[in-house]
Amino acid sequence: MFVEIVFVGLPIDRDEVEEALEAEFELDGEVTGAGSGMGRCHLDLEIADGSDASGALERLRAVLSELGVADCATLNVSE
Repeated sequence: MFVEIVFVGLPIDRDEVEEALEAEFELDGEVTGAGSGMGRCHLDLEIADGSDASGALERLRAVLSELGVADCATLNVSE
């Protein structure tokens, strides 16, 4: 599963979000890309095949909530 996380108005450094995601998904996923421009930034998260998709999304949302950035994030999910 691939998740593009798009942020608008991110109140913290994107690297902080990336580090938190890498720690959470250490065994079953990885951040594979990042970018910024035009007032937005994004992180690409690749979840390992065979992982529980709904559980992974719950974990992702929990990390974003803990960092206080869930409200400025949009998740674009593809298989």
